[in-house]
Amino acid sequence: MKNYSKITPVGTKDLLFEECLANRTVSFVLGNVFSQRGFHEVLTPGIEFYDLFKEEVSGIPMEYMFKMSDSKGRLMVVRPDSTLPIARMVTTRLMNERHPLRLYYNQRVYRYNPGLTGRSNEVMQTGIELIGAKGKRADLEVLTTAIEALSRCVPDFRMELGNAKFFRALAKNLPVDDEEREQIRQLIESKNYSALNSVLDQLEQTQAVNMIRRLPRLFGGVEVLDEAITMCEDEAALKALEYVREIYQDLTKLGLGDRIMIDLGLVQRNDYYSDIVFSGYVMGSGEPVLIGGRYDKLLDHFERPAAAIGFGINVDALANVMMKRGNVPQKKAPDVLVHSEKGYEIEAIRYTGTLSEAGINGENSVFETIEEAISYARYRGIPRLTVVGAEIKTIETGEEIE
Repeated sequence: MKNYSKITPVGTKDLLFEECLANRTVSFVLGNVFSQRGFHEVLTPGIEFYDLFKEEVSGIPMEYMFKMSDSKGRLMVVRPDSTLPIARMVTTRLMNERHPLRLYYNQRVYRYNPGLTGRSNEVMQTGIELIGAKGKRADLEVLTTAIEALSRCVPDFRMELGNAKFFRALAKNLPVDDEEREQIRQLIESKNYSALNSVLDQLEQTQAVNMIRRLPRLFGGVEVLDEAITMCEDEAALKALEYVREIYQDLTKLGLGDRIMIDLGLVQRNDYYSDIVFSGYVMGSGEPVLIGGRYDKLLDHFERPAAAIGFGINVDALANVMMKRGNVPQKKAPDVLVHSEKGYEIEAIRYTGTLSEAGINGENSVFETIEEAISYARYRGIPRLTVVGAEIKTIETGEEIE
């Protein structure tokens, strides 16, 4: 039997040193943004019952989840999404709390990505959920929180806006069944023009089919909405477009220039989102680092209807971009290495503590000899060695030992 003890599972990786610091920095910065805007942190279990993530609710195919069973044989999954567990929490432990609820999280999610295409099966995700608030004010609150979160980490992000109602209104007029409709949605989401055209070519060329064909290319400024409106007759679709225009015009008042875009091809998990949807991108990451939208029907599944909107950020992807750019503070080498002579080990540990209290970054030596301590200090770039014994003496690590 092959031994896999020296490798990590496909789609996972070890994080070392600077990578850990980068992830922690991003989580800390984003957590501060959310907290300052009135959101409260929650954590959900890493494993949940499969029933919570049934595909008709989550939109996540069963084969994309990591599954196991508990001691009673009940089907469990490793958390593939953060929103549904929070929805469960809201409708149980927080059911008597006054709405709106402002919640944020920072936790790992696990989801199998066929073919991977650079994606990980394990992702640190942070985000917010605004539960029990509807209308434009709530949408703008969440969207501006997303913009502030990205701008605190990277200056050159791009936010794209769409509307789930728009695609749904068009798709209902397609002469296809639910399975074919979902296939079309996935092709639009992936912007697979060739495959999309192949599917649509087999249908009667109605206005709805022609509009669907154009969706992946309807990307840009407000002119995209003007073009879509001239091609569209469905009243629900037109209302969805006008709402996107309203949100877009409000956000441009933030002075973000061309960093706010319209993408009518944003159709991710269309059975999950109910209205405004949005994605955030940064240079250096091929996938969106932020995905969100309004999901007013989700809590209906828990028999506690409530309007809701939120987003999730891929911390790993954002941290990787910041690390490549050198935007993550580097961990400093200790200012001094404290080494004890034989019999003075506790005194040396106490001395290291007094350095910390004085704001000096000290590290306690675990070496047997001064020569080993000096060699280590030189390797780590620690400029001074303090030797604690009958007396305390400090030497520069670049000096020769007498």
